Amino acid sequence: MDELEILKKDWKKQEGSFQQIGEKEIYGMLHKRSSSIVKWIVVISILELLLWTSISVFSADEEYFKTLKIYHLDTAMPIIAFVNYGVILFFIYLFFKNYKAINTTDTVKQLMQSILKTRKTVKYYVWYNLGMTAFSFILVFIFQFMYDPNIRRMIDKVSQNVDPNIFYCIMIVIYAVIITVFIGLIWLFYRVLYGILMRRLQKNYNELQKIDY
Repeated sequence: MDELEILKKDWKKQEGSFQQIGEKEIYGMLHKRSSSIVKWIVVISILELLLWTSISVFSADEEYFKTLKIYHLDTAMPIIAFVNYGVILFFIYLFFKNYKAINTTDTVKQLMQSILKTRKTVKYYVWYNLGMTAFSFILVFIFQFMYDPNIRRMIDKVSQNVDPNIFYCIMIVIYAVIITVFIGLIWLFYRVLYGILMRRLQKNYNELQKIDY
């Protein structure tokens, strides 16, 4: 049993004249817990950015840039990466802004609104990352299909025995499965990473509703 549940049980044992004090104590604990959760969201998002940046830096070797040039993506991909990092930094700024807002909140309604805003920001952040990942994969696969000399040779060879349209359909299905699996793994990653924090925020919100109403 956590500290809040113990406090609530003690509060129920009190007389009506002590209800005001009990509400303030519960609000203070919920405020503290919500602030801590949002702080962890900020920290995790920064660590996540550092992780993906490190992976990008260490994987961007000469072979990587050579492949981008073959796929005619040597200009587009750096621009996409620059825009992507800009958007992620903006989300981190929003998380930090939500954290500051919760810290300066002094009413139940304001805290409830801040919690809802934080949950919505996290939701948009996750959907943006999933969408950007899917977009990047689709873009790379399309240009790989168009310009990779190995794939072009394979298409020419297979076309001698199989209808090219059938081959194209098979390739599209394979690419679709790869994208779906990878996006699913990232979604699961976010589900575990942020899902626990979001459930705790929702629990705090439900407790605040009992106080407010």
